[in-house]
Amino acid sequence: MKHITVSAAIIIRDNNGTKEVFSTARGYGDYKGWWEFPGGKLEEGESPQQCVVREIKEELDTVVDAHKVLDVVEWDYPQFHLSMHCIVCSVVSGQLKLLEAEDSCWLNKSNLRSVKWLPADEIILDKIEALL
Repeated sequence: MKHITVSAAIIIRDNNGTKEVFSTARGYGDYKGWWEFPGGKLEEGESPQQCVVREIKEELDTVVDAHKVLDVVEWDYPQFHLSMHCIVCSVVSGQLKLLEAEDSCWLNKSNLRSVKWLPADEIILDKIEALL
């Protein structure tokens, strides 16, 4: 089975005393419209933190600071095995402009599970909830 390694940005902000996490809806493929944490594939020689900084700049025209790896999720999709480094980030500069995703939203602890998450992203929700 094909193995894909990615980094996902767990972008956290404080919105008037309420912590929120940024999520995006896929705009293509079998899981079009499902929600995920933005990011992408690691390139050769790149660390998970370097990957997430590069991917967020490419996908959202935003510079983030990659703080720490929250967890590494392992998930088998029908066509491949996914290793997803979930990295807690904060925005340094930019407006999180959607260059690839179909939609986006900020979610807090009370509505974190209100969207249809991709299966691999759903695994990390308990740990994200603890951050919010």
